[in-house]
Amino acid sequence: MTDTSEFSVTSFNIQVGIGSHRARHMFLHGWKYVMPHGQSLRNLERIAMILEETDIAGLNEVDAGSFRSQYVNQAGFLADRAHFPYWAQQRTRDFGDFAQHSNGILSRWPIEETIAHSLPSFMKGRGMLENRLNVGGRALTVIITHLGLSRHARLSQIRDLAQRLRGRPNLILMGDLNCTARSPEIRLLLNESGLQAPPWSPPTFPSWSPRFSFDHILCSPDLEFTAIETVTEPLSDHLALKAKLRWGSVTAADAKPQ
Repeated sequence: MTDTSEFSVTSFNIQVGIGSHRARHMFLHGWKYVMPHGQSLRNLERIAMILEETDIAGLNEVDAGSFRSQYVNQAGFLADRAHFPYWAQQRTRDFGDFAQHSNGILSRWPIEETIAHSLPSFMKGRGMLENRLNVGGRALTVIITHLGLSRHARLSQIRDLAQRLRGRPNLILMGDLNCTARSPEIRLLLNESGLQAPPWSPPTFPSWSPRFSFDHILCSPDLEFTAIETVTEPLSDHLALKAKLRWGSVTAADAKPQ
């Protein structure tokens, strides 16, 4: 891959490979969150086909290898099937053999450093996966996160995120933020961090009848959105969100990895 002036990123909550694509599945397939099932690997194969078309993928609700995933590390499986040479993972809730909740990143370019941060939460398990990439000689920071279900928790987590990310160059934040583009949480995040949103935020949830823009891709002002869309095949309770970005003007200090 020689031309890195424009690149694509995808944010996808893969729902542990369950593959819900009807409202009734949320109730009838609830057991699949804790028990292995034959369809999950087939669902992951189809997810990998979607991810093959992107340069950087941020993943939420990925099992890191437990009984419910048939001891398959799903991030590693997707990296292999979608031909990503680099990937990293953050276990956010480690229940041993029972479940291994995690965030993940897949990349076409070297991941030179990965730092796993915890976010404030009433129940431990929300995190921020920080990754420093070398994109054709340019430094790019990619943050993957998955915020809480309650507004109180999300506001606390967003204040923490904004403090860590404020003013940082060449940065992308993506993940399931569990709130819409017009929510007080997103307004707070944009105001306090200096990140920018795309021109519009396509709805991603529920995948079978999308009404809520719960999944987001945000970036620092020195990057520019050229496209944003959902991948409409319902392979999870969320749709995958895909954006194309290009570099804006950069300083000499930003032009090489730190």
